[in-house]
Amino acid sequence: MVDHSDLRLYHAPRTRSIRVRWLLEEMGLPYTLENVAFAQRPAGDEAYADVHPLRKVPALADKGRVMFESVAILQYVMGRYGPTDLDVRPDEADYDLFLQWLHFGESGMIMPVTLLLAHTVLLPEKARNAAIAKSAKADTVKVLDLLANHGLKDRDYLAGGRFTAADISVGYMLFLLKIIKQFDDAPEPVKAYFSRLTARPGWVAASAAEAVPA
Repeated sequence: MVDHSDLRLYHAPRTRSIRVRWLLEEMGLPYTLENVAFAQRPAGDEAYADVHPLRKVPALADKGRVMFESVAILQYVMGRYGPTDLDVRPDEADYDLFLQWLHFGESGMIMPVTLLLAHTVLLPEKARNAAIAKSAKADTVKVLDLLANHGLKDRDYLAGGRFTAADISVGYMLFLLKIIKQFDDAPEPVKAYFSRLTARPGWVAASAAEAVPA
């Protein structure tokens, strides 16, 4: 039996560490939460650089080994502490879709969503660029349409006929759009999907201190 009692998640509210916390809650794995100060950049204090050299979150410590990159951590935890239905196995029909959407939540969605975040909320007002915000919004609309018309067409979840880590990956990016008030015009299938995700006990537990917007 693998001992998972030493899992330690370095976390800050509203960041990608929510993905890892959500997965840990869904899998019922015990873990210690280490809150990292995120008000300043880089995050944490000088000592945190020994955990994550770039002083970003998340980081996951497991028996003296440390990982960062949220989607990689999801794959690591499922592989090390599974089996779990949050994973889709290579012998399942939707294995390709699972990998596609698992990584789409970061690689495919990150640019438009973070540019929209930066140029509508995050940057000081004088540093925001209206043209970049407009372009990022248009690209975000395309991303959400892709989810509605392909990822969620005739499906409640993205792969495997069930909730998986791919939904955790994508769901976090939808959460960011919700935070910055750029989600109200999302396609109805995407809104319904997000409602399904956030009704899950795992999400409720993982986001308990997140001040999730209505």
